Amino acid sequence: MESSESTSMEALLAEAAAFSTDDNESVEEKVKKALECPCVAGLRAGPCGVQFSDAFACFLRSTSEEKGSDCVNPFIALQDCVKAYPNAFSKDLLGSEESKKEDDVVSASFRIIPPSWSRKSKNRS
Repeated sequence: MESSESTSMEALLAEAAAFSTDDNESVEEKVKKALECPCVAGLRAGPCGVQFSDAFACFLRSTSEEKGSDCVNPFIALQDCVKAYPNAFSKDLLGSEESKKEDDVVSASFRIIPPSWSRKSKNRS
């Protein structure tokens, strides 16, 4: 899983989902092949492997208009496992460090300044 540490979770899942290119395969065959993709082998082997496999398979099988919206329970189980085993996924893979840095930059670059008329009316009182 050397290259996955610098790859986002979204990219890995897209790669795994595209692992099967045969349009004539059943959904179950596509799910099986996606889970066999070497790109997600490390995710399946970790302490949250069962939860990951269940959530990913549910997502691939999803027929909801908003893909995966019918997979809340498996994703909650995966999220609970990741919280219980914080080192199960690399920070790079989850993007948590990057998102924190981006949030810091965004919040640091904006200030709310009250309009001048609001300050003047307080001074007149």
